[in-house]
Amino acid sequence: MEASIDPPLVLLAPRVTDDSVRIWKAAIDVRWPVQRLASWRVPADLVGSNRDCVIYAEPLFAEAVADQIGLILLEPPPDWLPGLPERFVQRKVFSTTLAEARKIHGPYFVKPAEGKVFEARVYGGPDELPDSSQVDDGLTVLVSEPVTWQLEVRCFVLNGRVATLSPYWRAGQLAEAVDGSWPFHHGEEAQALEFARMVLEGVAVPPAFVLDIGITAERGWAVVEGNPCWGAGLYGCTPREALHTARRAVRRQAALTENEKNWVSPRVRARLR
Repeated sequence: MEASIDPPLVLLAPRVTDDSVRIWKAAIDVRWPVQRLASWRVPADLVGSNRDCVIYAEPLFAEAVADQIGLILLEPPPDWLPGLPERFVQRKVFSTTLAEARKIHGPYFVKPAEGKVFEARVYGGPDELPDSSQVDDGLTVLVSEPVTWQLEVRCFVLNGRVATLSPYWRAGQLAEAVDGSWPFHHGEEAQALEFARMVLEGVAVPPAFVLDIGITAERGWAVVEGNPCWGAGLYGCTPREALHTARRAVRRQAALTENEKNWVSPRVRARLR
């Protein structure tokens, strides 16, 4: 008789959100145990254990938990979007420092390459960006040509294929309908799946991540950005598929393949050297 394999333990942040509750319910449906942590410190029995875990939480918390347990989270690196072929981004996108971004005459869309150090939005010029007394000049930022997003779609991607997807932004507001659904309009879902397929077949991607794509008024379908899947908002995506995607993004350092090492955050990679 084969030995039984324990199901993964799903770890959630202390703060209760609608999405974390949906992930909790999805885990219960597939009979995976769930633990909502009481603080940033994980229980002693998990530290250094070999327990298979899934983490669903905001980035800083997820990384702190993973580090204590000895886990590695996979995600697109900060330079992933600027490195995509132009046919997929349909606009100028590049990374630079905040100091250099202040030399660019806008308007440009500017966001921190990692985290939410300042608001990601269209800045009309250097004077609107945070100054050095607020944010470090050396902070890496992504700068992109402004476009008008008519629709934005979230795709949870598992092993190179879209596992579940949902509109999340339409015509300047959340795409949620009055009844709480997140509907596609005529033909949009098929178009989104086809464009996502072309992107996933055309570029290197993590084994599990979130691919945000959308329709621009200027040039049609384009990639918005790539994000970690282990803390991404669900919108109308299927929680069970999001849960399985998040599981694939959690690895042990000793088990990392050469390909997976490409998808370790630079912040974490620096600690592994």
